[in-house]
Amino acid sequence: MRITVLGATGSIGKSTFELLRQSGREFSVSAITAKSDVNGLVALVREFKAKLVVVADPERHRELRDALAGTGTKTASGSEGLLAAAEEPADAVMAGITGAAGLAPTLAAIQPGRRIVLANKECLVCAGDLFMRRVRQTGATLLPADSEHNAVFQALAAGPREAVERVTLTASGGPFRTFTREQLERVTPEEALRHPTWSMGSKITIDSATLMNKGLELIEAHHLFALPAKQLDVLVHPQSIVHALVTFRDGGVVAGLSVPDMQIPIAHCLGWPERLAWQAPKLDLAQIGSLSFEAPDPVRFPSLRLARAALEAGGATPTILNAANEVAVEAFLAGRIGFTGIPAIVERVLEKAAAERLGAPETVNAAAAVDHIARIRARDLLLEFAAKAS
Repeated sequence: MRITVLGATGSIGKSTFELLRQSGREFSVSAITAKSDVNGLVALVREFKAKLVVVADPERHRELRDALAGTGTKTASGSEGLLAAAEEPADAVMAGITGAAGLAPTLAAIQPGRRIVLANKECLVCAGDLFMRRVRQTGATLLPADSEHNAVFQALAAGPREAVERVTLTASGGPFRTFTREQLERVTPEEALRHPTWSMGSKITIDSATLMNKGLELIEAHHLFALPAKQLDVLVHPQSIVHALVTFRDGGVVAGLSVPDMQIPIAHCLGWPERLAWQAPKLDLAQIGSLSFEAPDPVRFPSLRLARAALEAGGATPTILNAANEVAVEAFLAGRIGFTGIPAIVERVLEKAAAERLGAPETVNAAAAVDHIARIRARDLLLEFAAKAS
């Protein structure tokens, strides 16, 4: 199988290549991309002999090109390079670029007969209707790599779709699950980046701490499985063993369980419809002892409420939600706003956009335009928040 990895040096990319090392299957690497990690790309080329390598930051292209001189590997950079990587001949594409930046290349990767392994939820949050329409039109196979959606995908096989009553995604609750509102106001970026269960990139780790990640996953599930908001739910499950539950109308509940390791859902996607043979970590329920569940608190963690409201509002609202959140998370990591300022900024941006009633983006350019305006509004609010703080 020929595979392209978009976001090769991030956490998803690293997990993917570790699986390629362990699997007995024959994989060849067509193209790989990274935002700016030239050293990581060069190391992967030397090991996996990728045909095309792309660094998104154009200022790093010369460094990449010089490092790979004489290898026969093609290099490129910028948005055009990312699109070229997405279109390079391959059987499967791992879509692991974080954030809205992954939308255009992932859409370009959707081609007839291809397998798209989706680890970028923002593609569906920002342009879900467009994305799923492209999948249907091309006949591509879309497989979810998020542990929660992968568990849903597998559990849905237990019965007919019309018999599904509810789909429940689980959330670890993040590092501040038991914090009071006052404690949350004093959270530092360093504390927020220490997730108790998962090892992820900084943006998704902060989203997990605010529960925005679970809100974005609700929107993603809506598009992936054609489910209305009323059939989607969230439970906080600190152990992160049960990743999702599907409730059927006869009262039966099918759950997807595994140890919290992203290589497990990625392995399912790469091997599907078979199962890869690799040194997978085994689940020992006797050792774990007990599993606990609780309802999320929308007062202490308003991001989940905001995401559900965006899903119900539809149109361009999820696109706006995502853009504002990315700006706010970036500002928090830079020390410009506090932890509780993240959902506060998102809510203000959504309030300003509510009266406009923008329709769902029909093209990548339309999604980019909505995203751009929402980011401007969020950055204007950052100045207002800073002025109040001073």
